[in-house]
Amino acid sequence: MNLKRILKDQFGYKKFRDNQEDIIKAVLDGRDVFAAMPTGGGKSICYQLPSIVFDGLSIVVSPLVALMKDQVDEAVENGLNAAFINSSLSPAEAQAVYSDLFKGRIKLLYLSPERLSLDGYYEKLRDLPVKFFAVDEAHCLSEWGHDFRPDYLNLSRIKKYFPDVPVAAFTATATIQVQNDIINLLKLVDPYTVRASFNRPELFYRVEQKNGALDQITAFIRDHGGQAGIVYRTSRKDVEKTADYLVSKGIKARAYHAGLPQKDRQKCQDAFNRDKIDVICATIAFGMGINKMNVRFVVHGDLPRSMEGYYQETGRAGRDGAEAHCLLLYSGGDMMKIQYHINNMHDGIEKKKAEANLRRMSSFASVNVCRRKQLLEYFDEPADEHCGFCDICTDKIEKINASVDAQKVMSAVVRTGERFGIVHVIDVVCGADTEKIRKFGHEKLKTYGAGSDKPKSWWRSIVDDLIRQDAVYQDAESYNAVKLNPKGREILYGREPFYILKKEVVTVKTASKSLAGLGAANYDEALYAILREYRNSLAADKNIPSYIIFSDRSLKDMCIIKPVDNSSFLRVHGVGEKKLSEYGPLFIPKIREYLGY
Repeated sequence: MNLKRILKDQFGYKKFRDNQEDIIKAVLDGRDVFAAMPTGGGKSICYQLPSIVFDGLSIVVSPLVALMKDQVDEAVENGLNAAFINSSLSPAEAQAVYSDLFKGRIKLLYLSPERLSLDGYYEKLRDLPVKFFAVDEAHCLSEWGHDFRPDYLNLSRIKKYFPDVPVAAFTATATIQVQNDIINLLKLVDPYTVRASFNRPELFYRVEQKNGALDQITAFIRDHGGQAGIVYRTSRKDVEKTADYLVSKGIKARAYHAGLPQKDRQKCQDAFNRDKIDVICATIAFGMGINKMNVRFVVHGDLPRSMEGYYQETGRAGRDGAEAHCLLLYSGGDMMKIQYHINNMHDGIEKKKAEANLRRMSSFASVNVCRRKQLLEYFDEPADEHCGFCDICTDKIEKINASVDAQKVMSAVVRTGERFGIVHVIDVVCGADTEKIRKFGHEKLKTYGAGSDKPKSWWRSIVDDLIRQDAVYQDAESYNAVKLNPKGREILYGREPFYILKKEVVTVKTASKSLAGLGAANYDEALYAILREYRNSLAADKNIPSYIIFSDRSLKDMCIIKPVDNSSFLRVHGVGEKKLSEYGPLFIPKIREYLGY
């Protein structure tokens, strides 16, 4: 069996990516598999290709009900006999799929975990020649994962009903603890285990102090004019506010969150997948496993709750291997909001886990250590001290001793009895004339006006840094009053210095290392514009996302190779026999016409 020939003929790829071939061979040998592979690592090939080889049915369990149609459409475009069954189908449509299944016309079936939870469903599947189960987004099984889903626990029954059928679990994000949970819960037997590198070298990571988030987000998006991107906000209110603001600035954006009707959410996601809008503003309810290949940026307008969530969300950018940028805006206020929710948790174990996640996420955003190194070490992967492709490694950073200013702030905190919030403390330091200051007589304090030579924004940044460095904290039980931690007292009394970092941003315009050989440069841009518009019109006629016909990378490859016959068209990335047969007669004449043949 020539797996590379199948890879080229069906999917149009000349070679396997790291780990793909070994995983496929293990599955075809009947072994269970656990594979942690980063987003864009080619997981789908690992279960789609075996479905071609197996003489029977392969089942993919996926929580991505909103994307199943697109996943199946993409598989069908590559010549696979694929279908899905979920709640979006009418009874007649579902019955037609079941009829095809029992007639042996379908080799690859996508199901939701909720479907498998129905009484008697496993028994029904036993009447079919099931040869293989693939569990996608397997981190949903583990309560230690960032997206636990109770319905996934029902998948532990697969081995009960299909003891001799190989089961492969795939995830883009899993610590060792989550990995062990998945293996145990699915009852995988001596699984072939892959932990691919979690490094996404095409992603540039940047963290900035939040100071007018809407304007910062807008400026960032304008720097990526016309490109597709996702903006994550914590609350539904901020999602809608951000989307409205971007639209008012002429940016094609739309809001997405769980509070919207299902039909509106689906329309929003379809518009984004089909390049009708450039930016989705969303809560984390959006995007898990999104198939869109050409997302060029991800912005977090608020601090994420965990490193796993952050990694998963930023991973939705750059799935085509081309450079993409990830911006995180961070302030002490974010910490306060998350801590408030943590304080209201009743489950002690969950509370401890949330606090540990918050500390790790805060450290990622605040310490002067390579962002990529911190991410990789979270997933137990060693990393170099400098990646050369994040803000810490590229910006010019100056370490400034700000002990005196920190002492002024904390002196105001102590002299006001550690009873007041950030705004009032800063007003005292700046010497503001407010009713609240006069009411409490704080204009008489020695610290009053000690920082009047600097703007309030400077003092706010000092307070945020003090919070980040665990020198002070906001006490949620005392109306967010600022209070000193032991470290703060050491700084206040001159026993420990306090440093802040001043960064001079260096704009990264050079392509990342991962772009070598991807055809990301030196392509004919005029031809690309013609082919892209043509591809989009074909996709609109078929009512499928554009990337299902050809990815941007494939189009750029066409604009380098400029194929004028079948043999040269087959050299294009992503073109196999099926795509040659269907799209060669459409795209080759366009290219020949452009070249004047």
